[in-house]
Amino acid sequence: MIKKLGNYKDNDIELCRTTNNRVGNETAEALLEQQIPFTKSSRKIPFYKREEYRGADTMWLISVNPRRYGQARRVIDSMDRVYRERLVLSNY
Repeated sequence: MIKKLGNYKDNDIELCRTTNNRVGNETAEALLEQQIPFTKSSRKIPFYKREEYRGADTMWLISVNPRRYGQARRVIDSMDRVYRERLVLSNY
């Protein structure tokens, strides 16, 4: 028996982004506790754009499957306010 992923294979959408590594780790732990699959990746911020990001050199991106977006968003909404304020949420 072969399971197919449907139309959503490799089509993860961005859930949120942050420049704070601790906030990214806390978000990942919250998603893991609720058994929501996600991908955490990083992007380097060019030197000339670091002023916009308050000197940060790395941007952390968390992506989820489109079918699990609502569930993941509820997990983030239930997180502590201090962490939630440091996340930039996508408007999927």
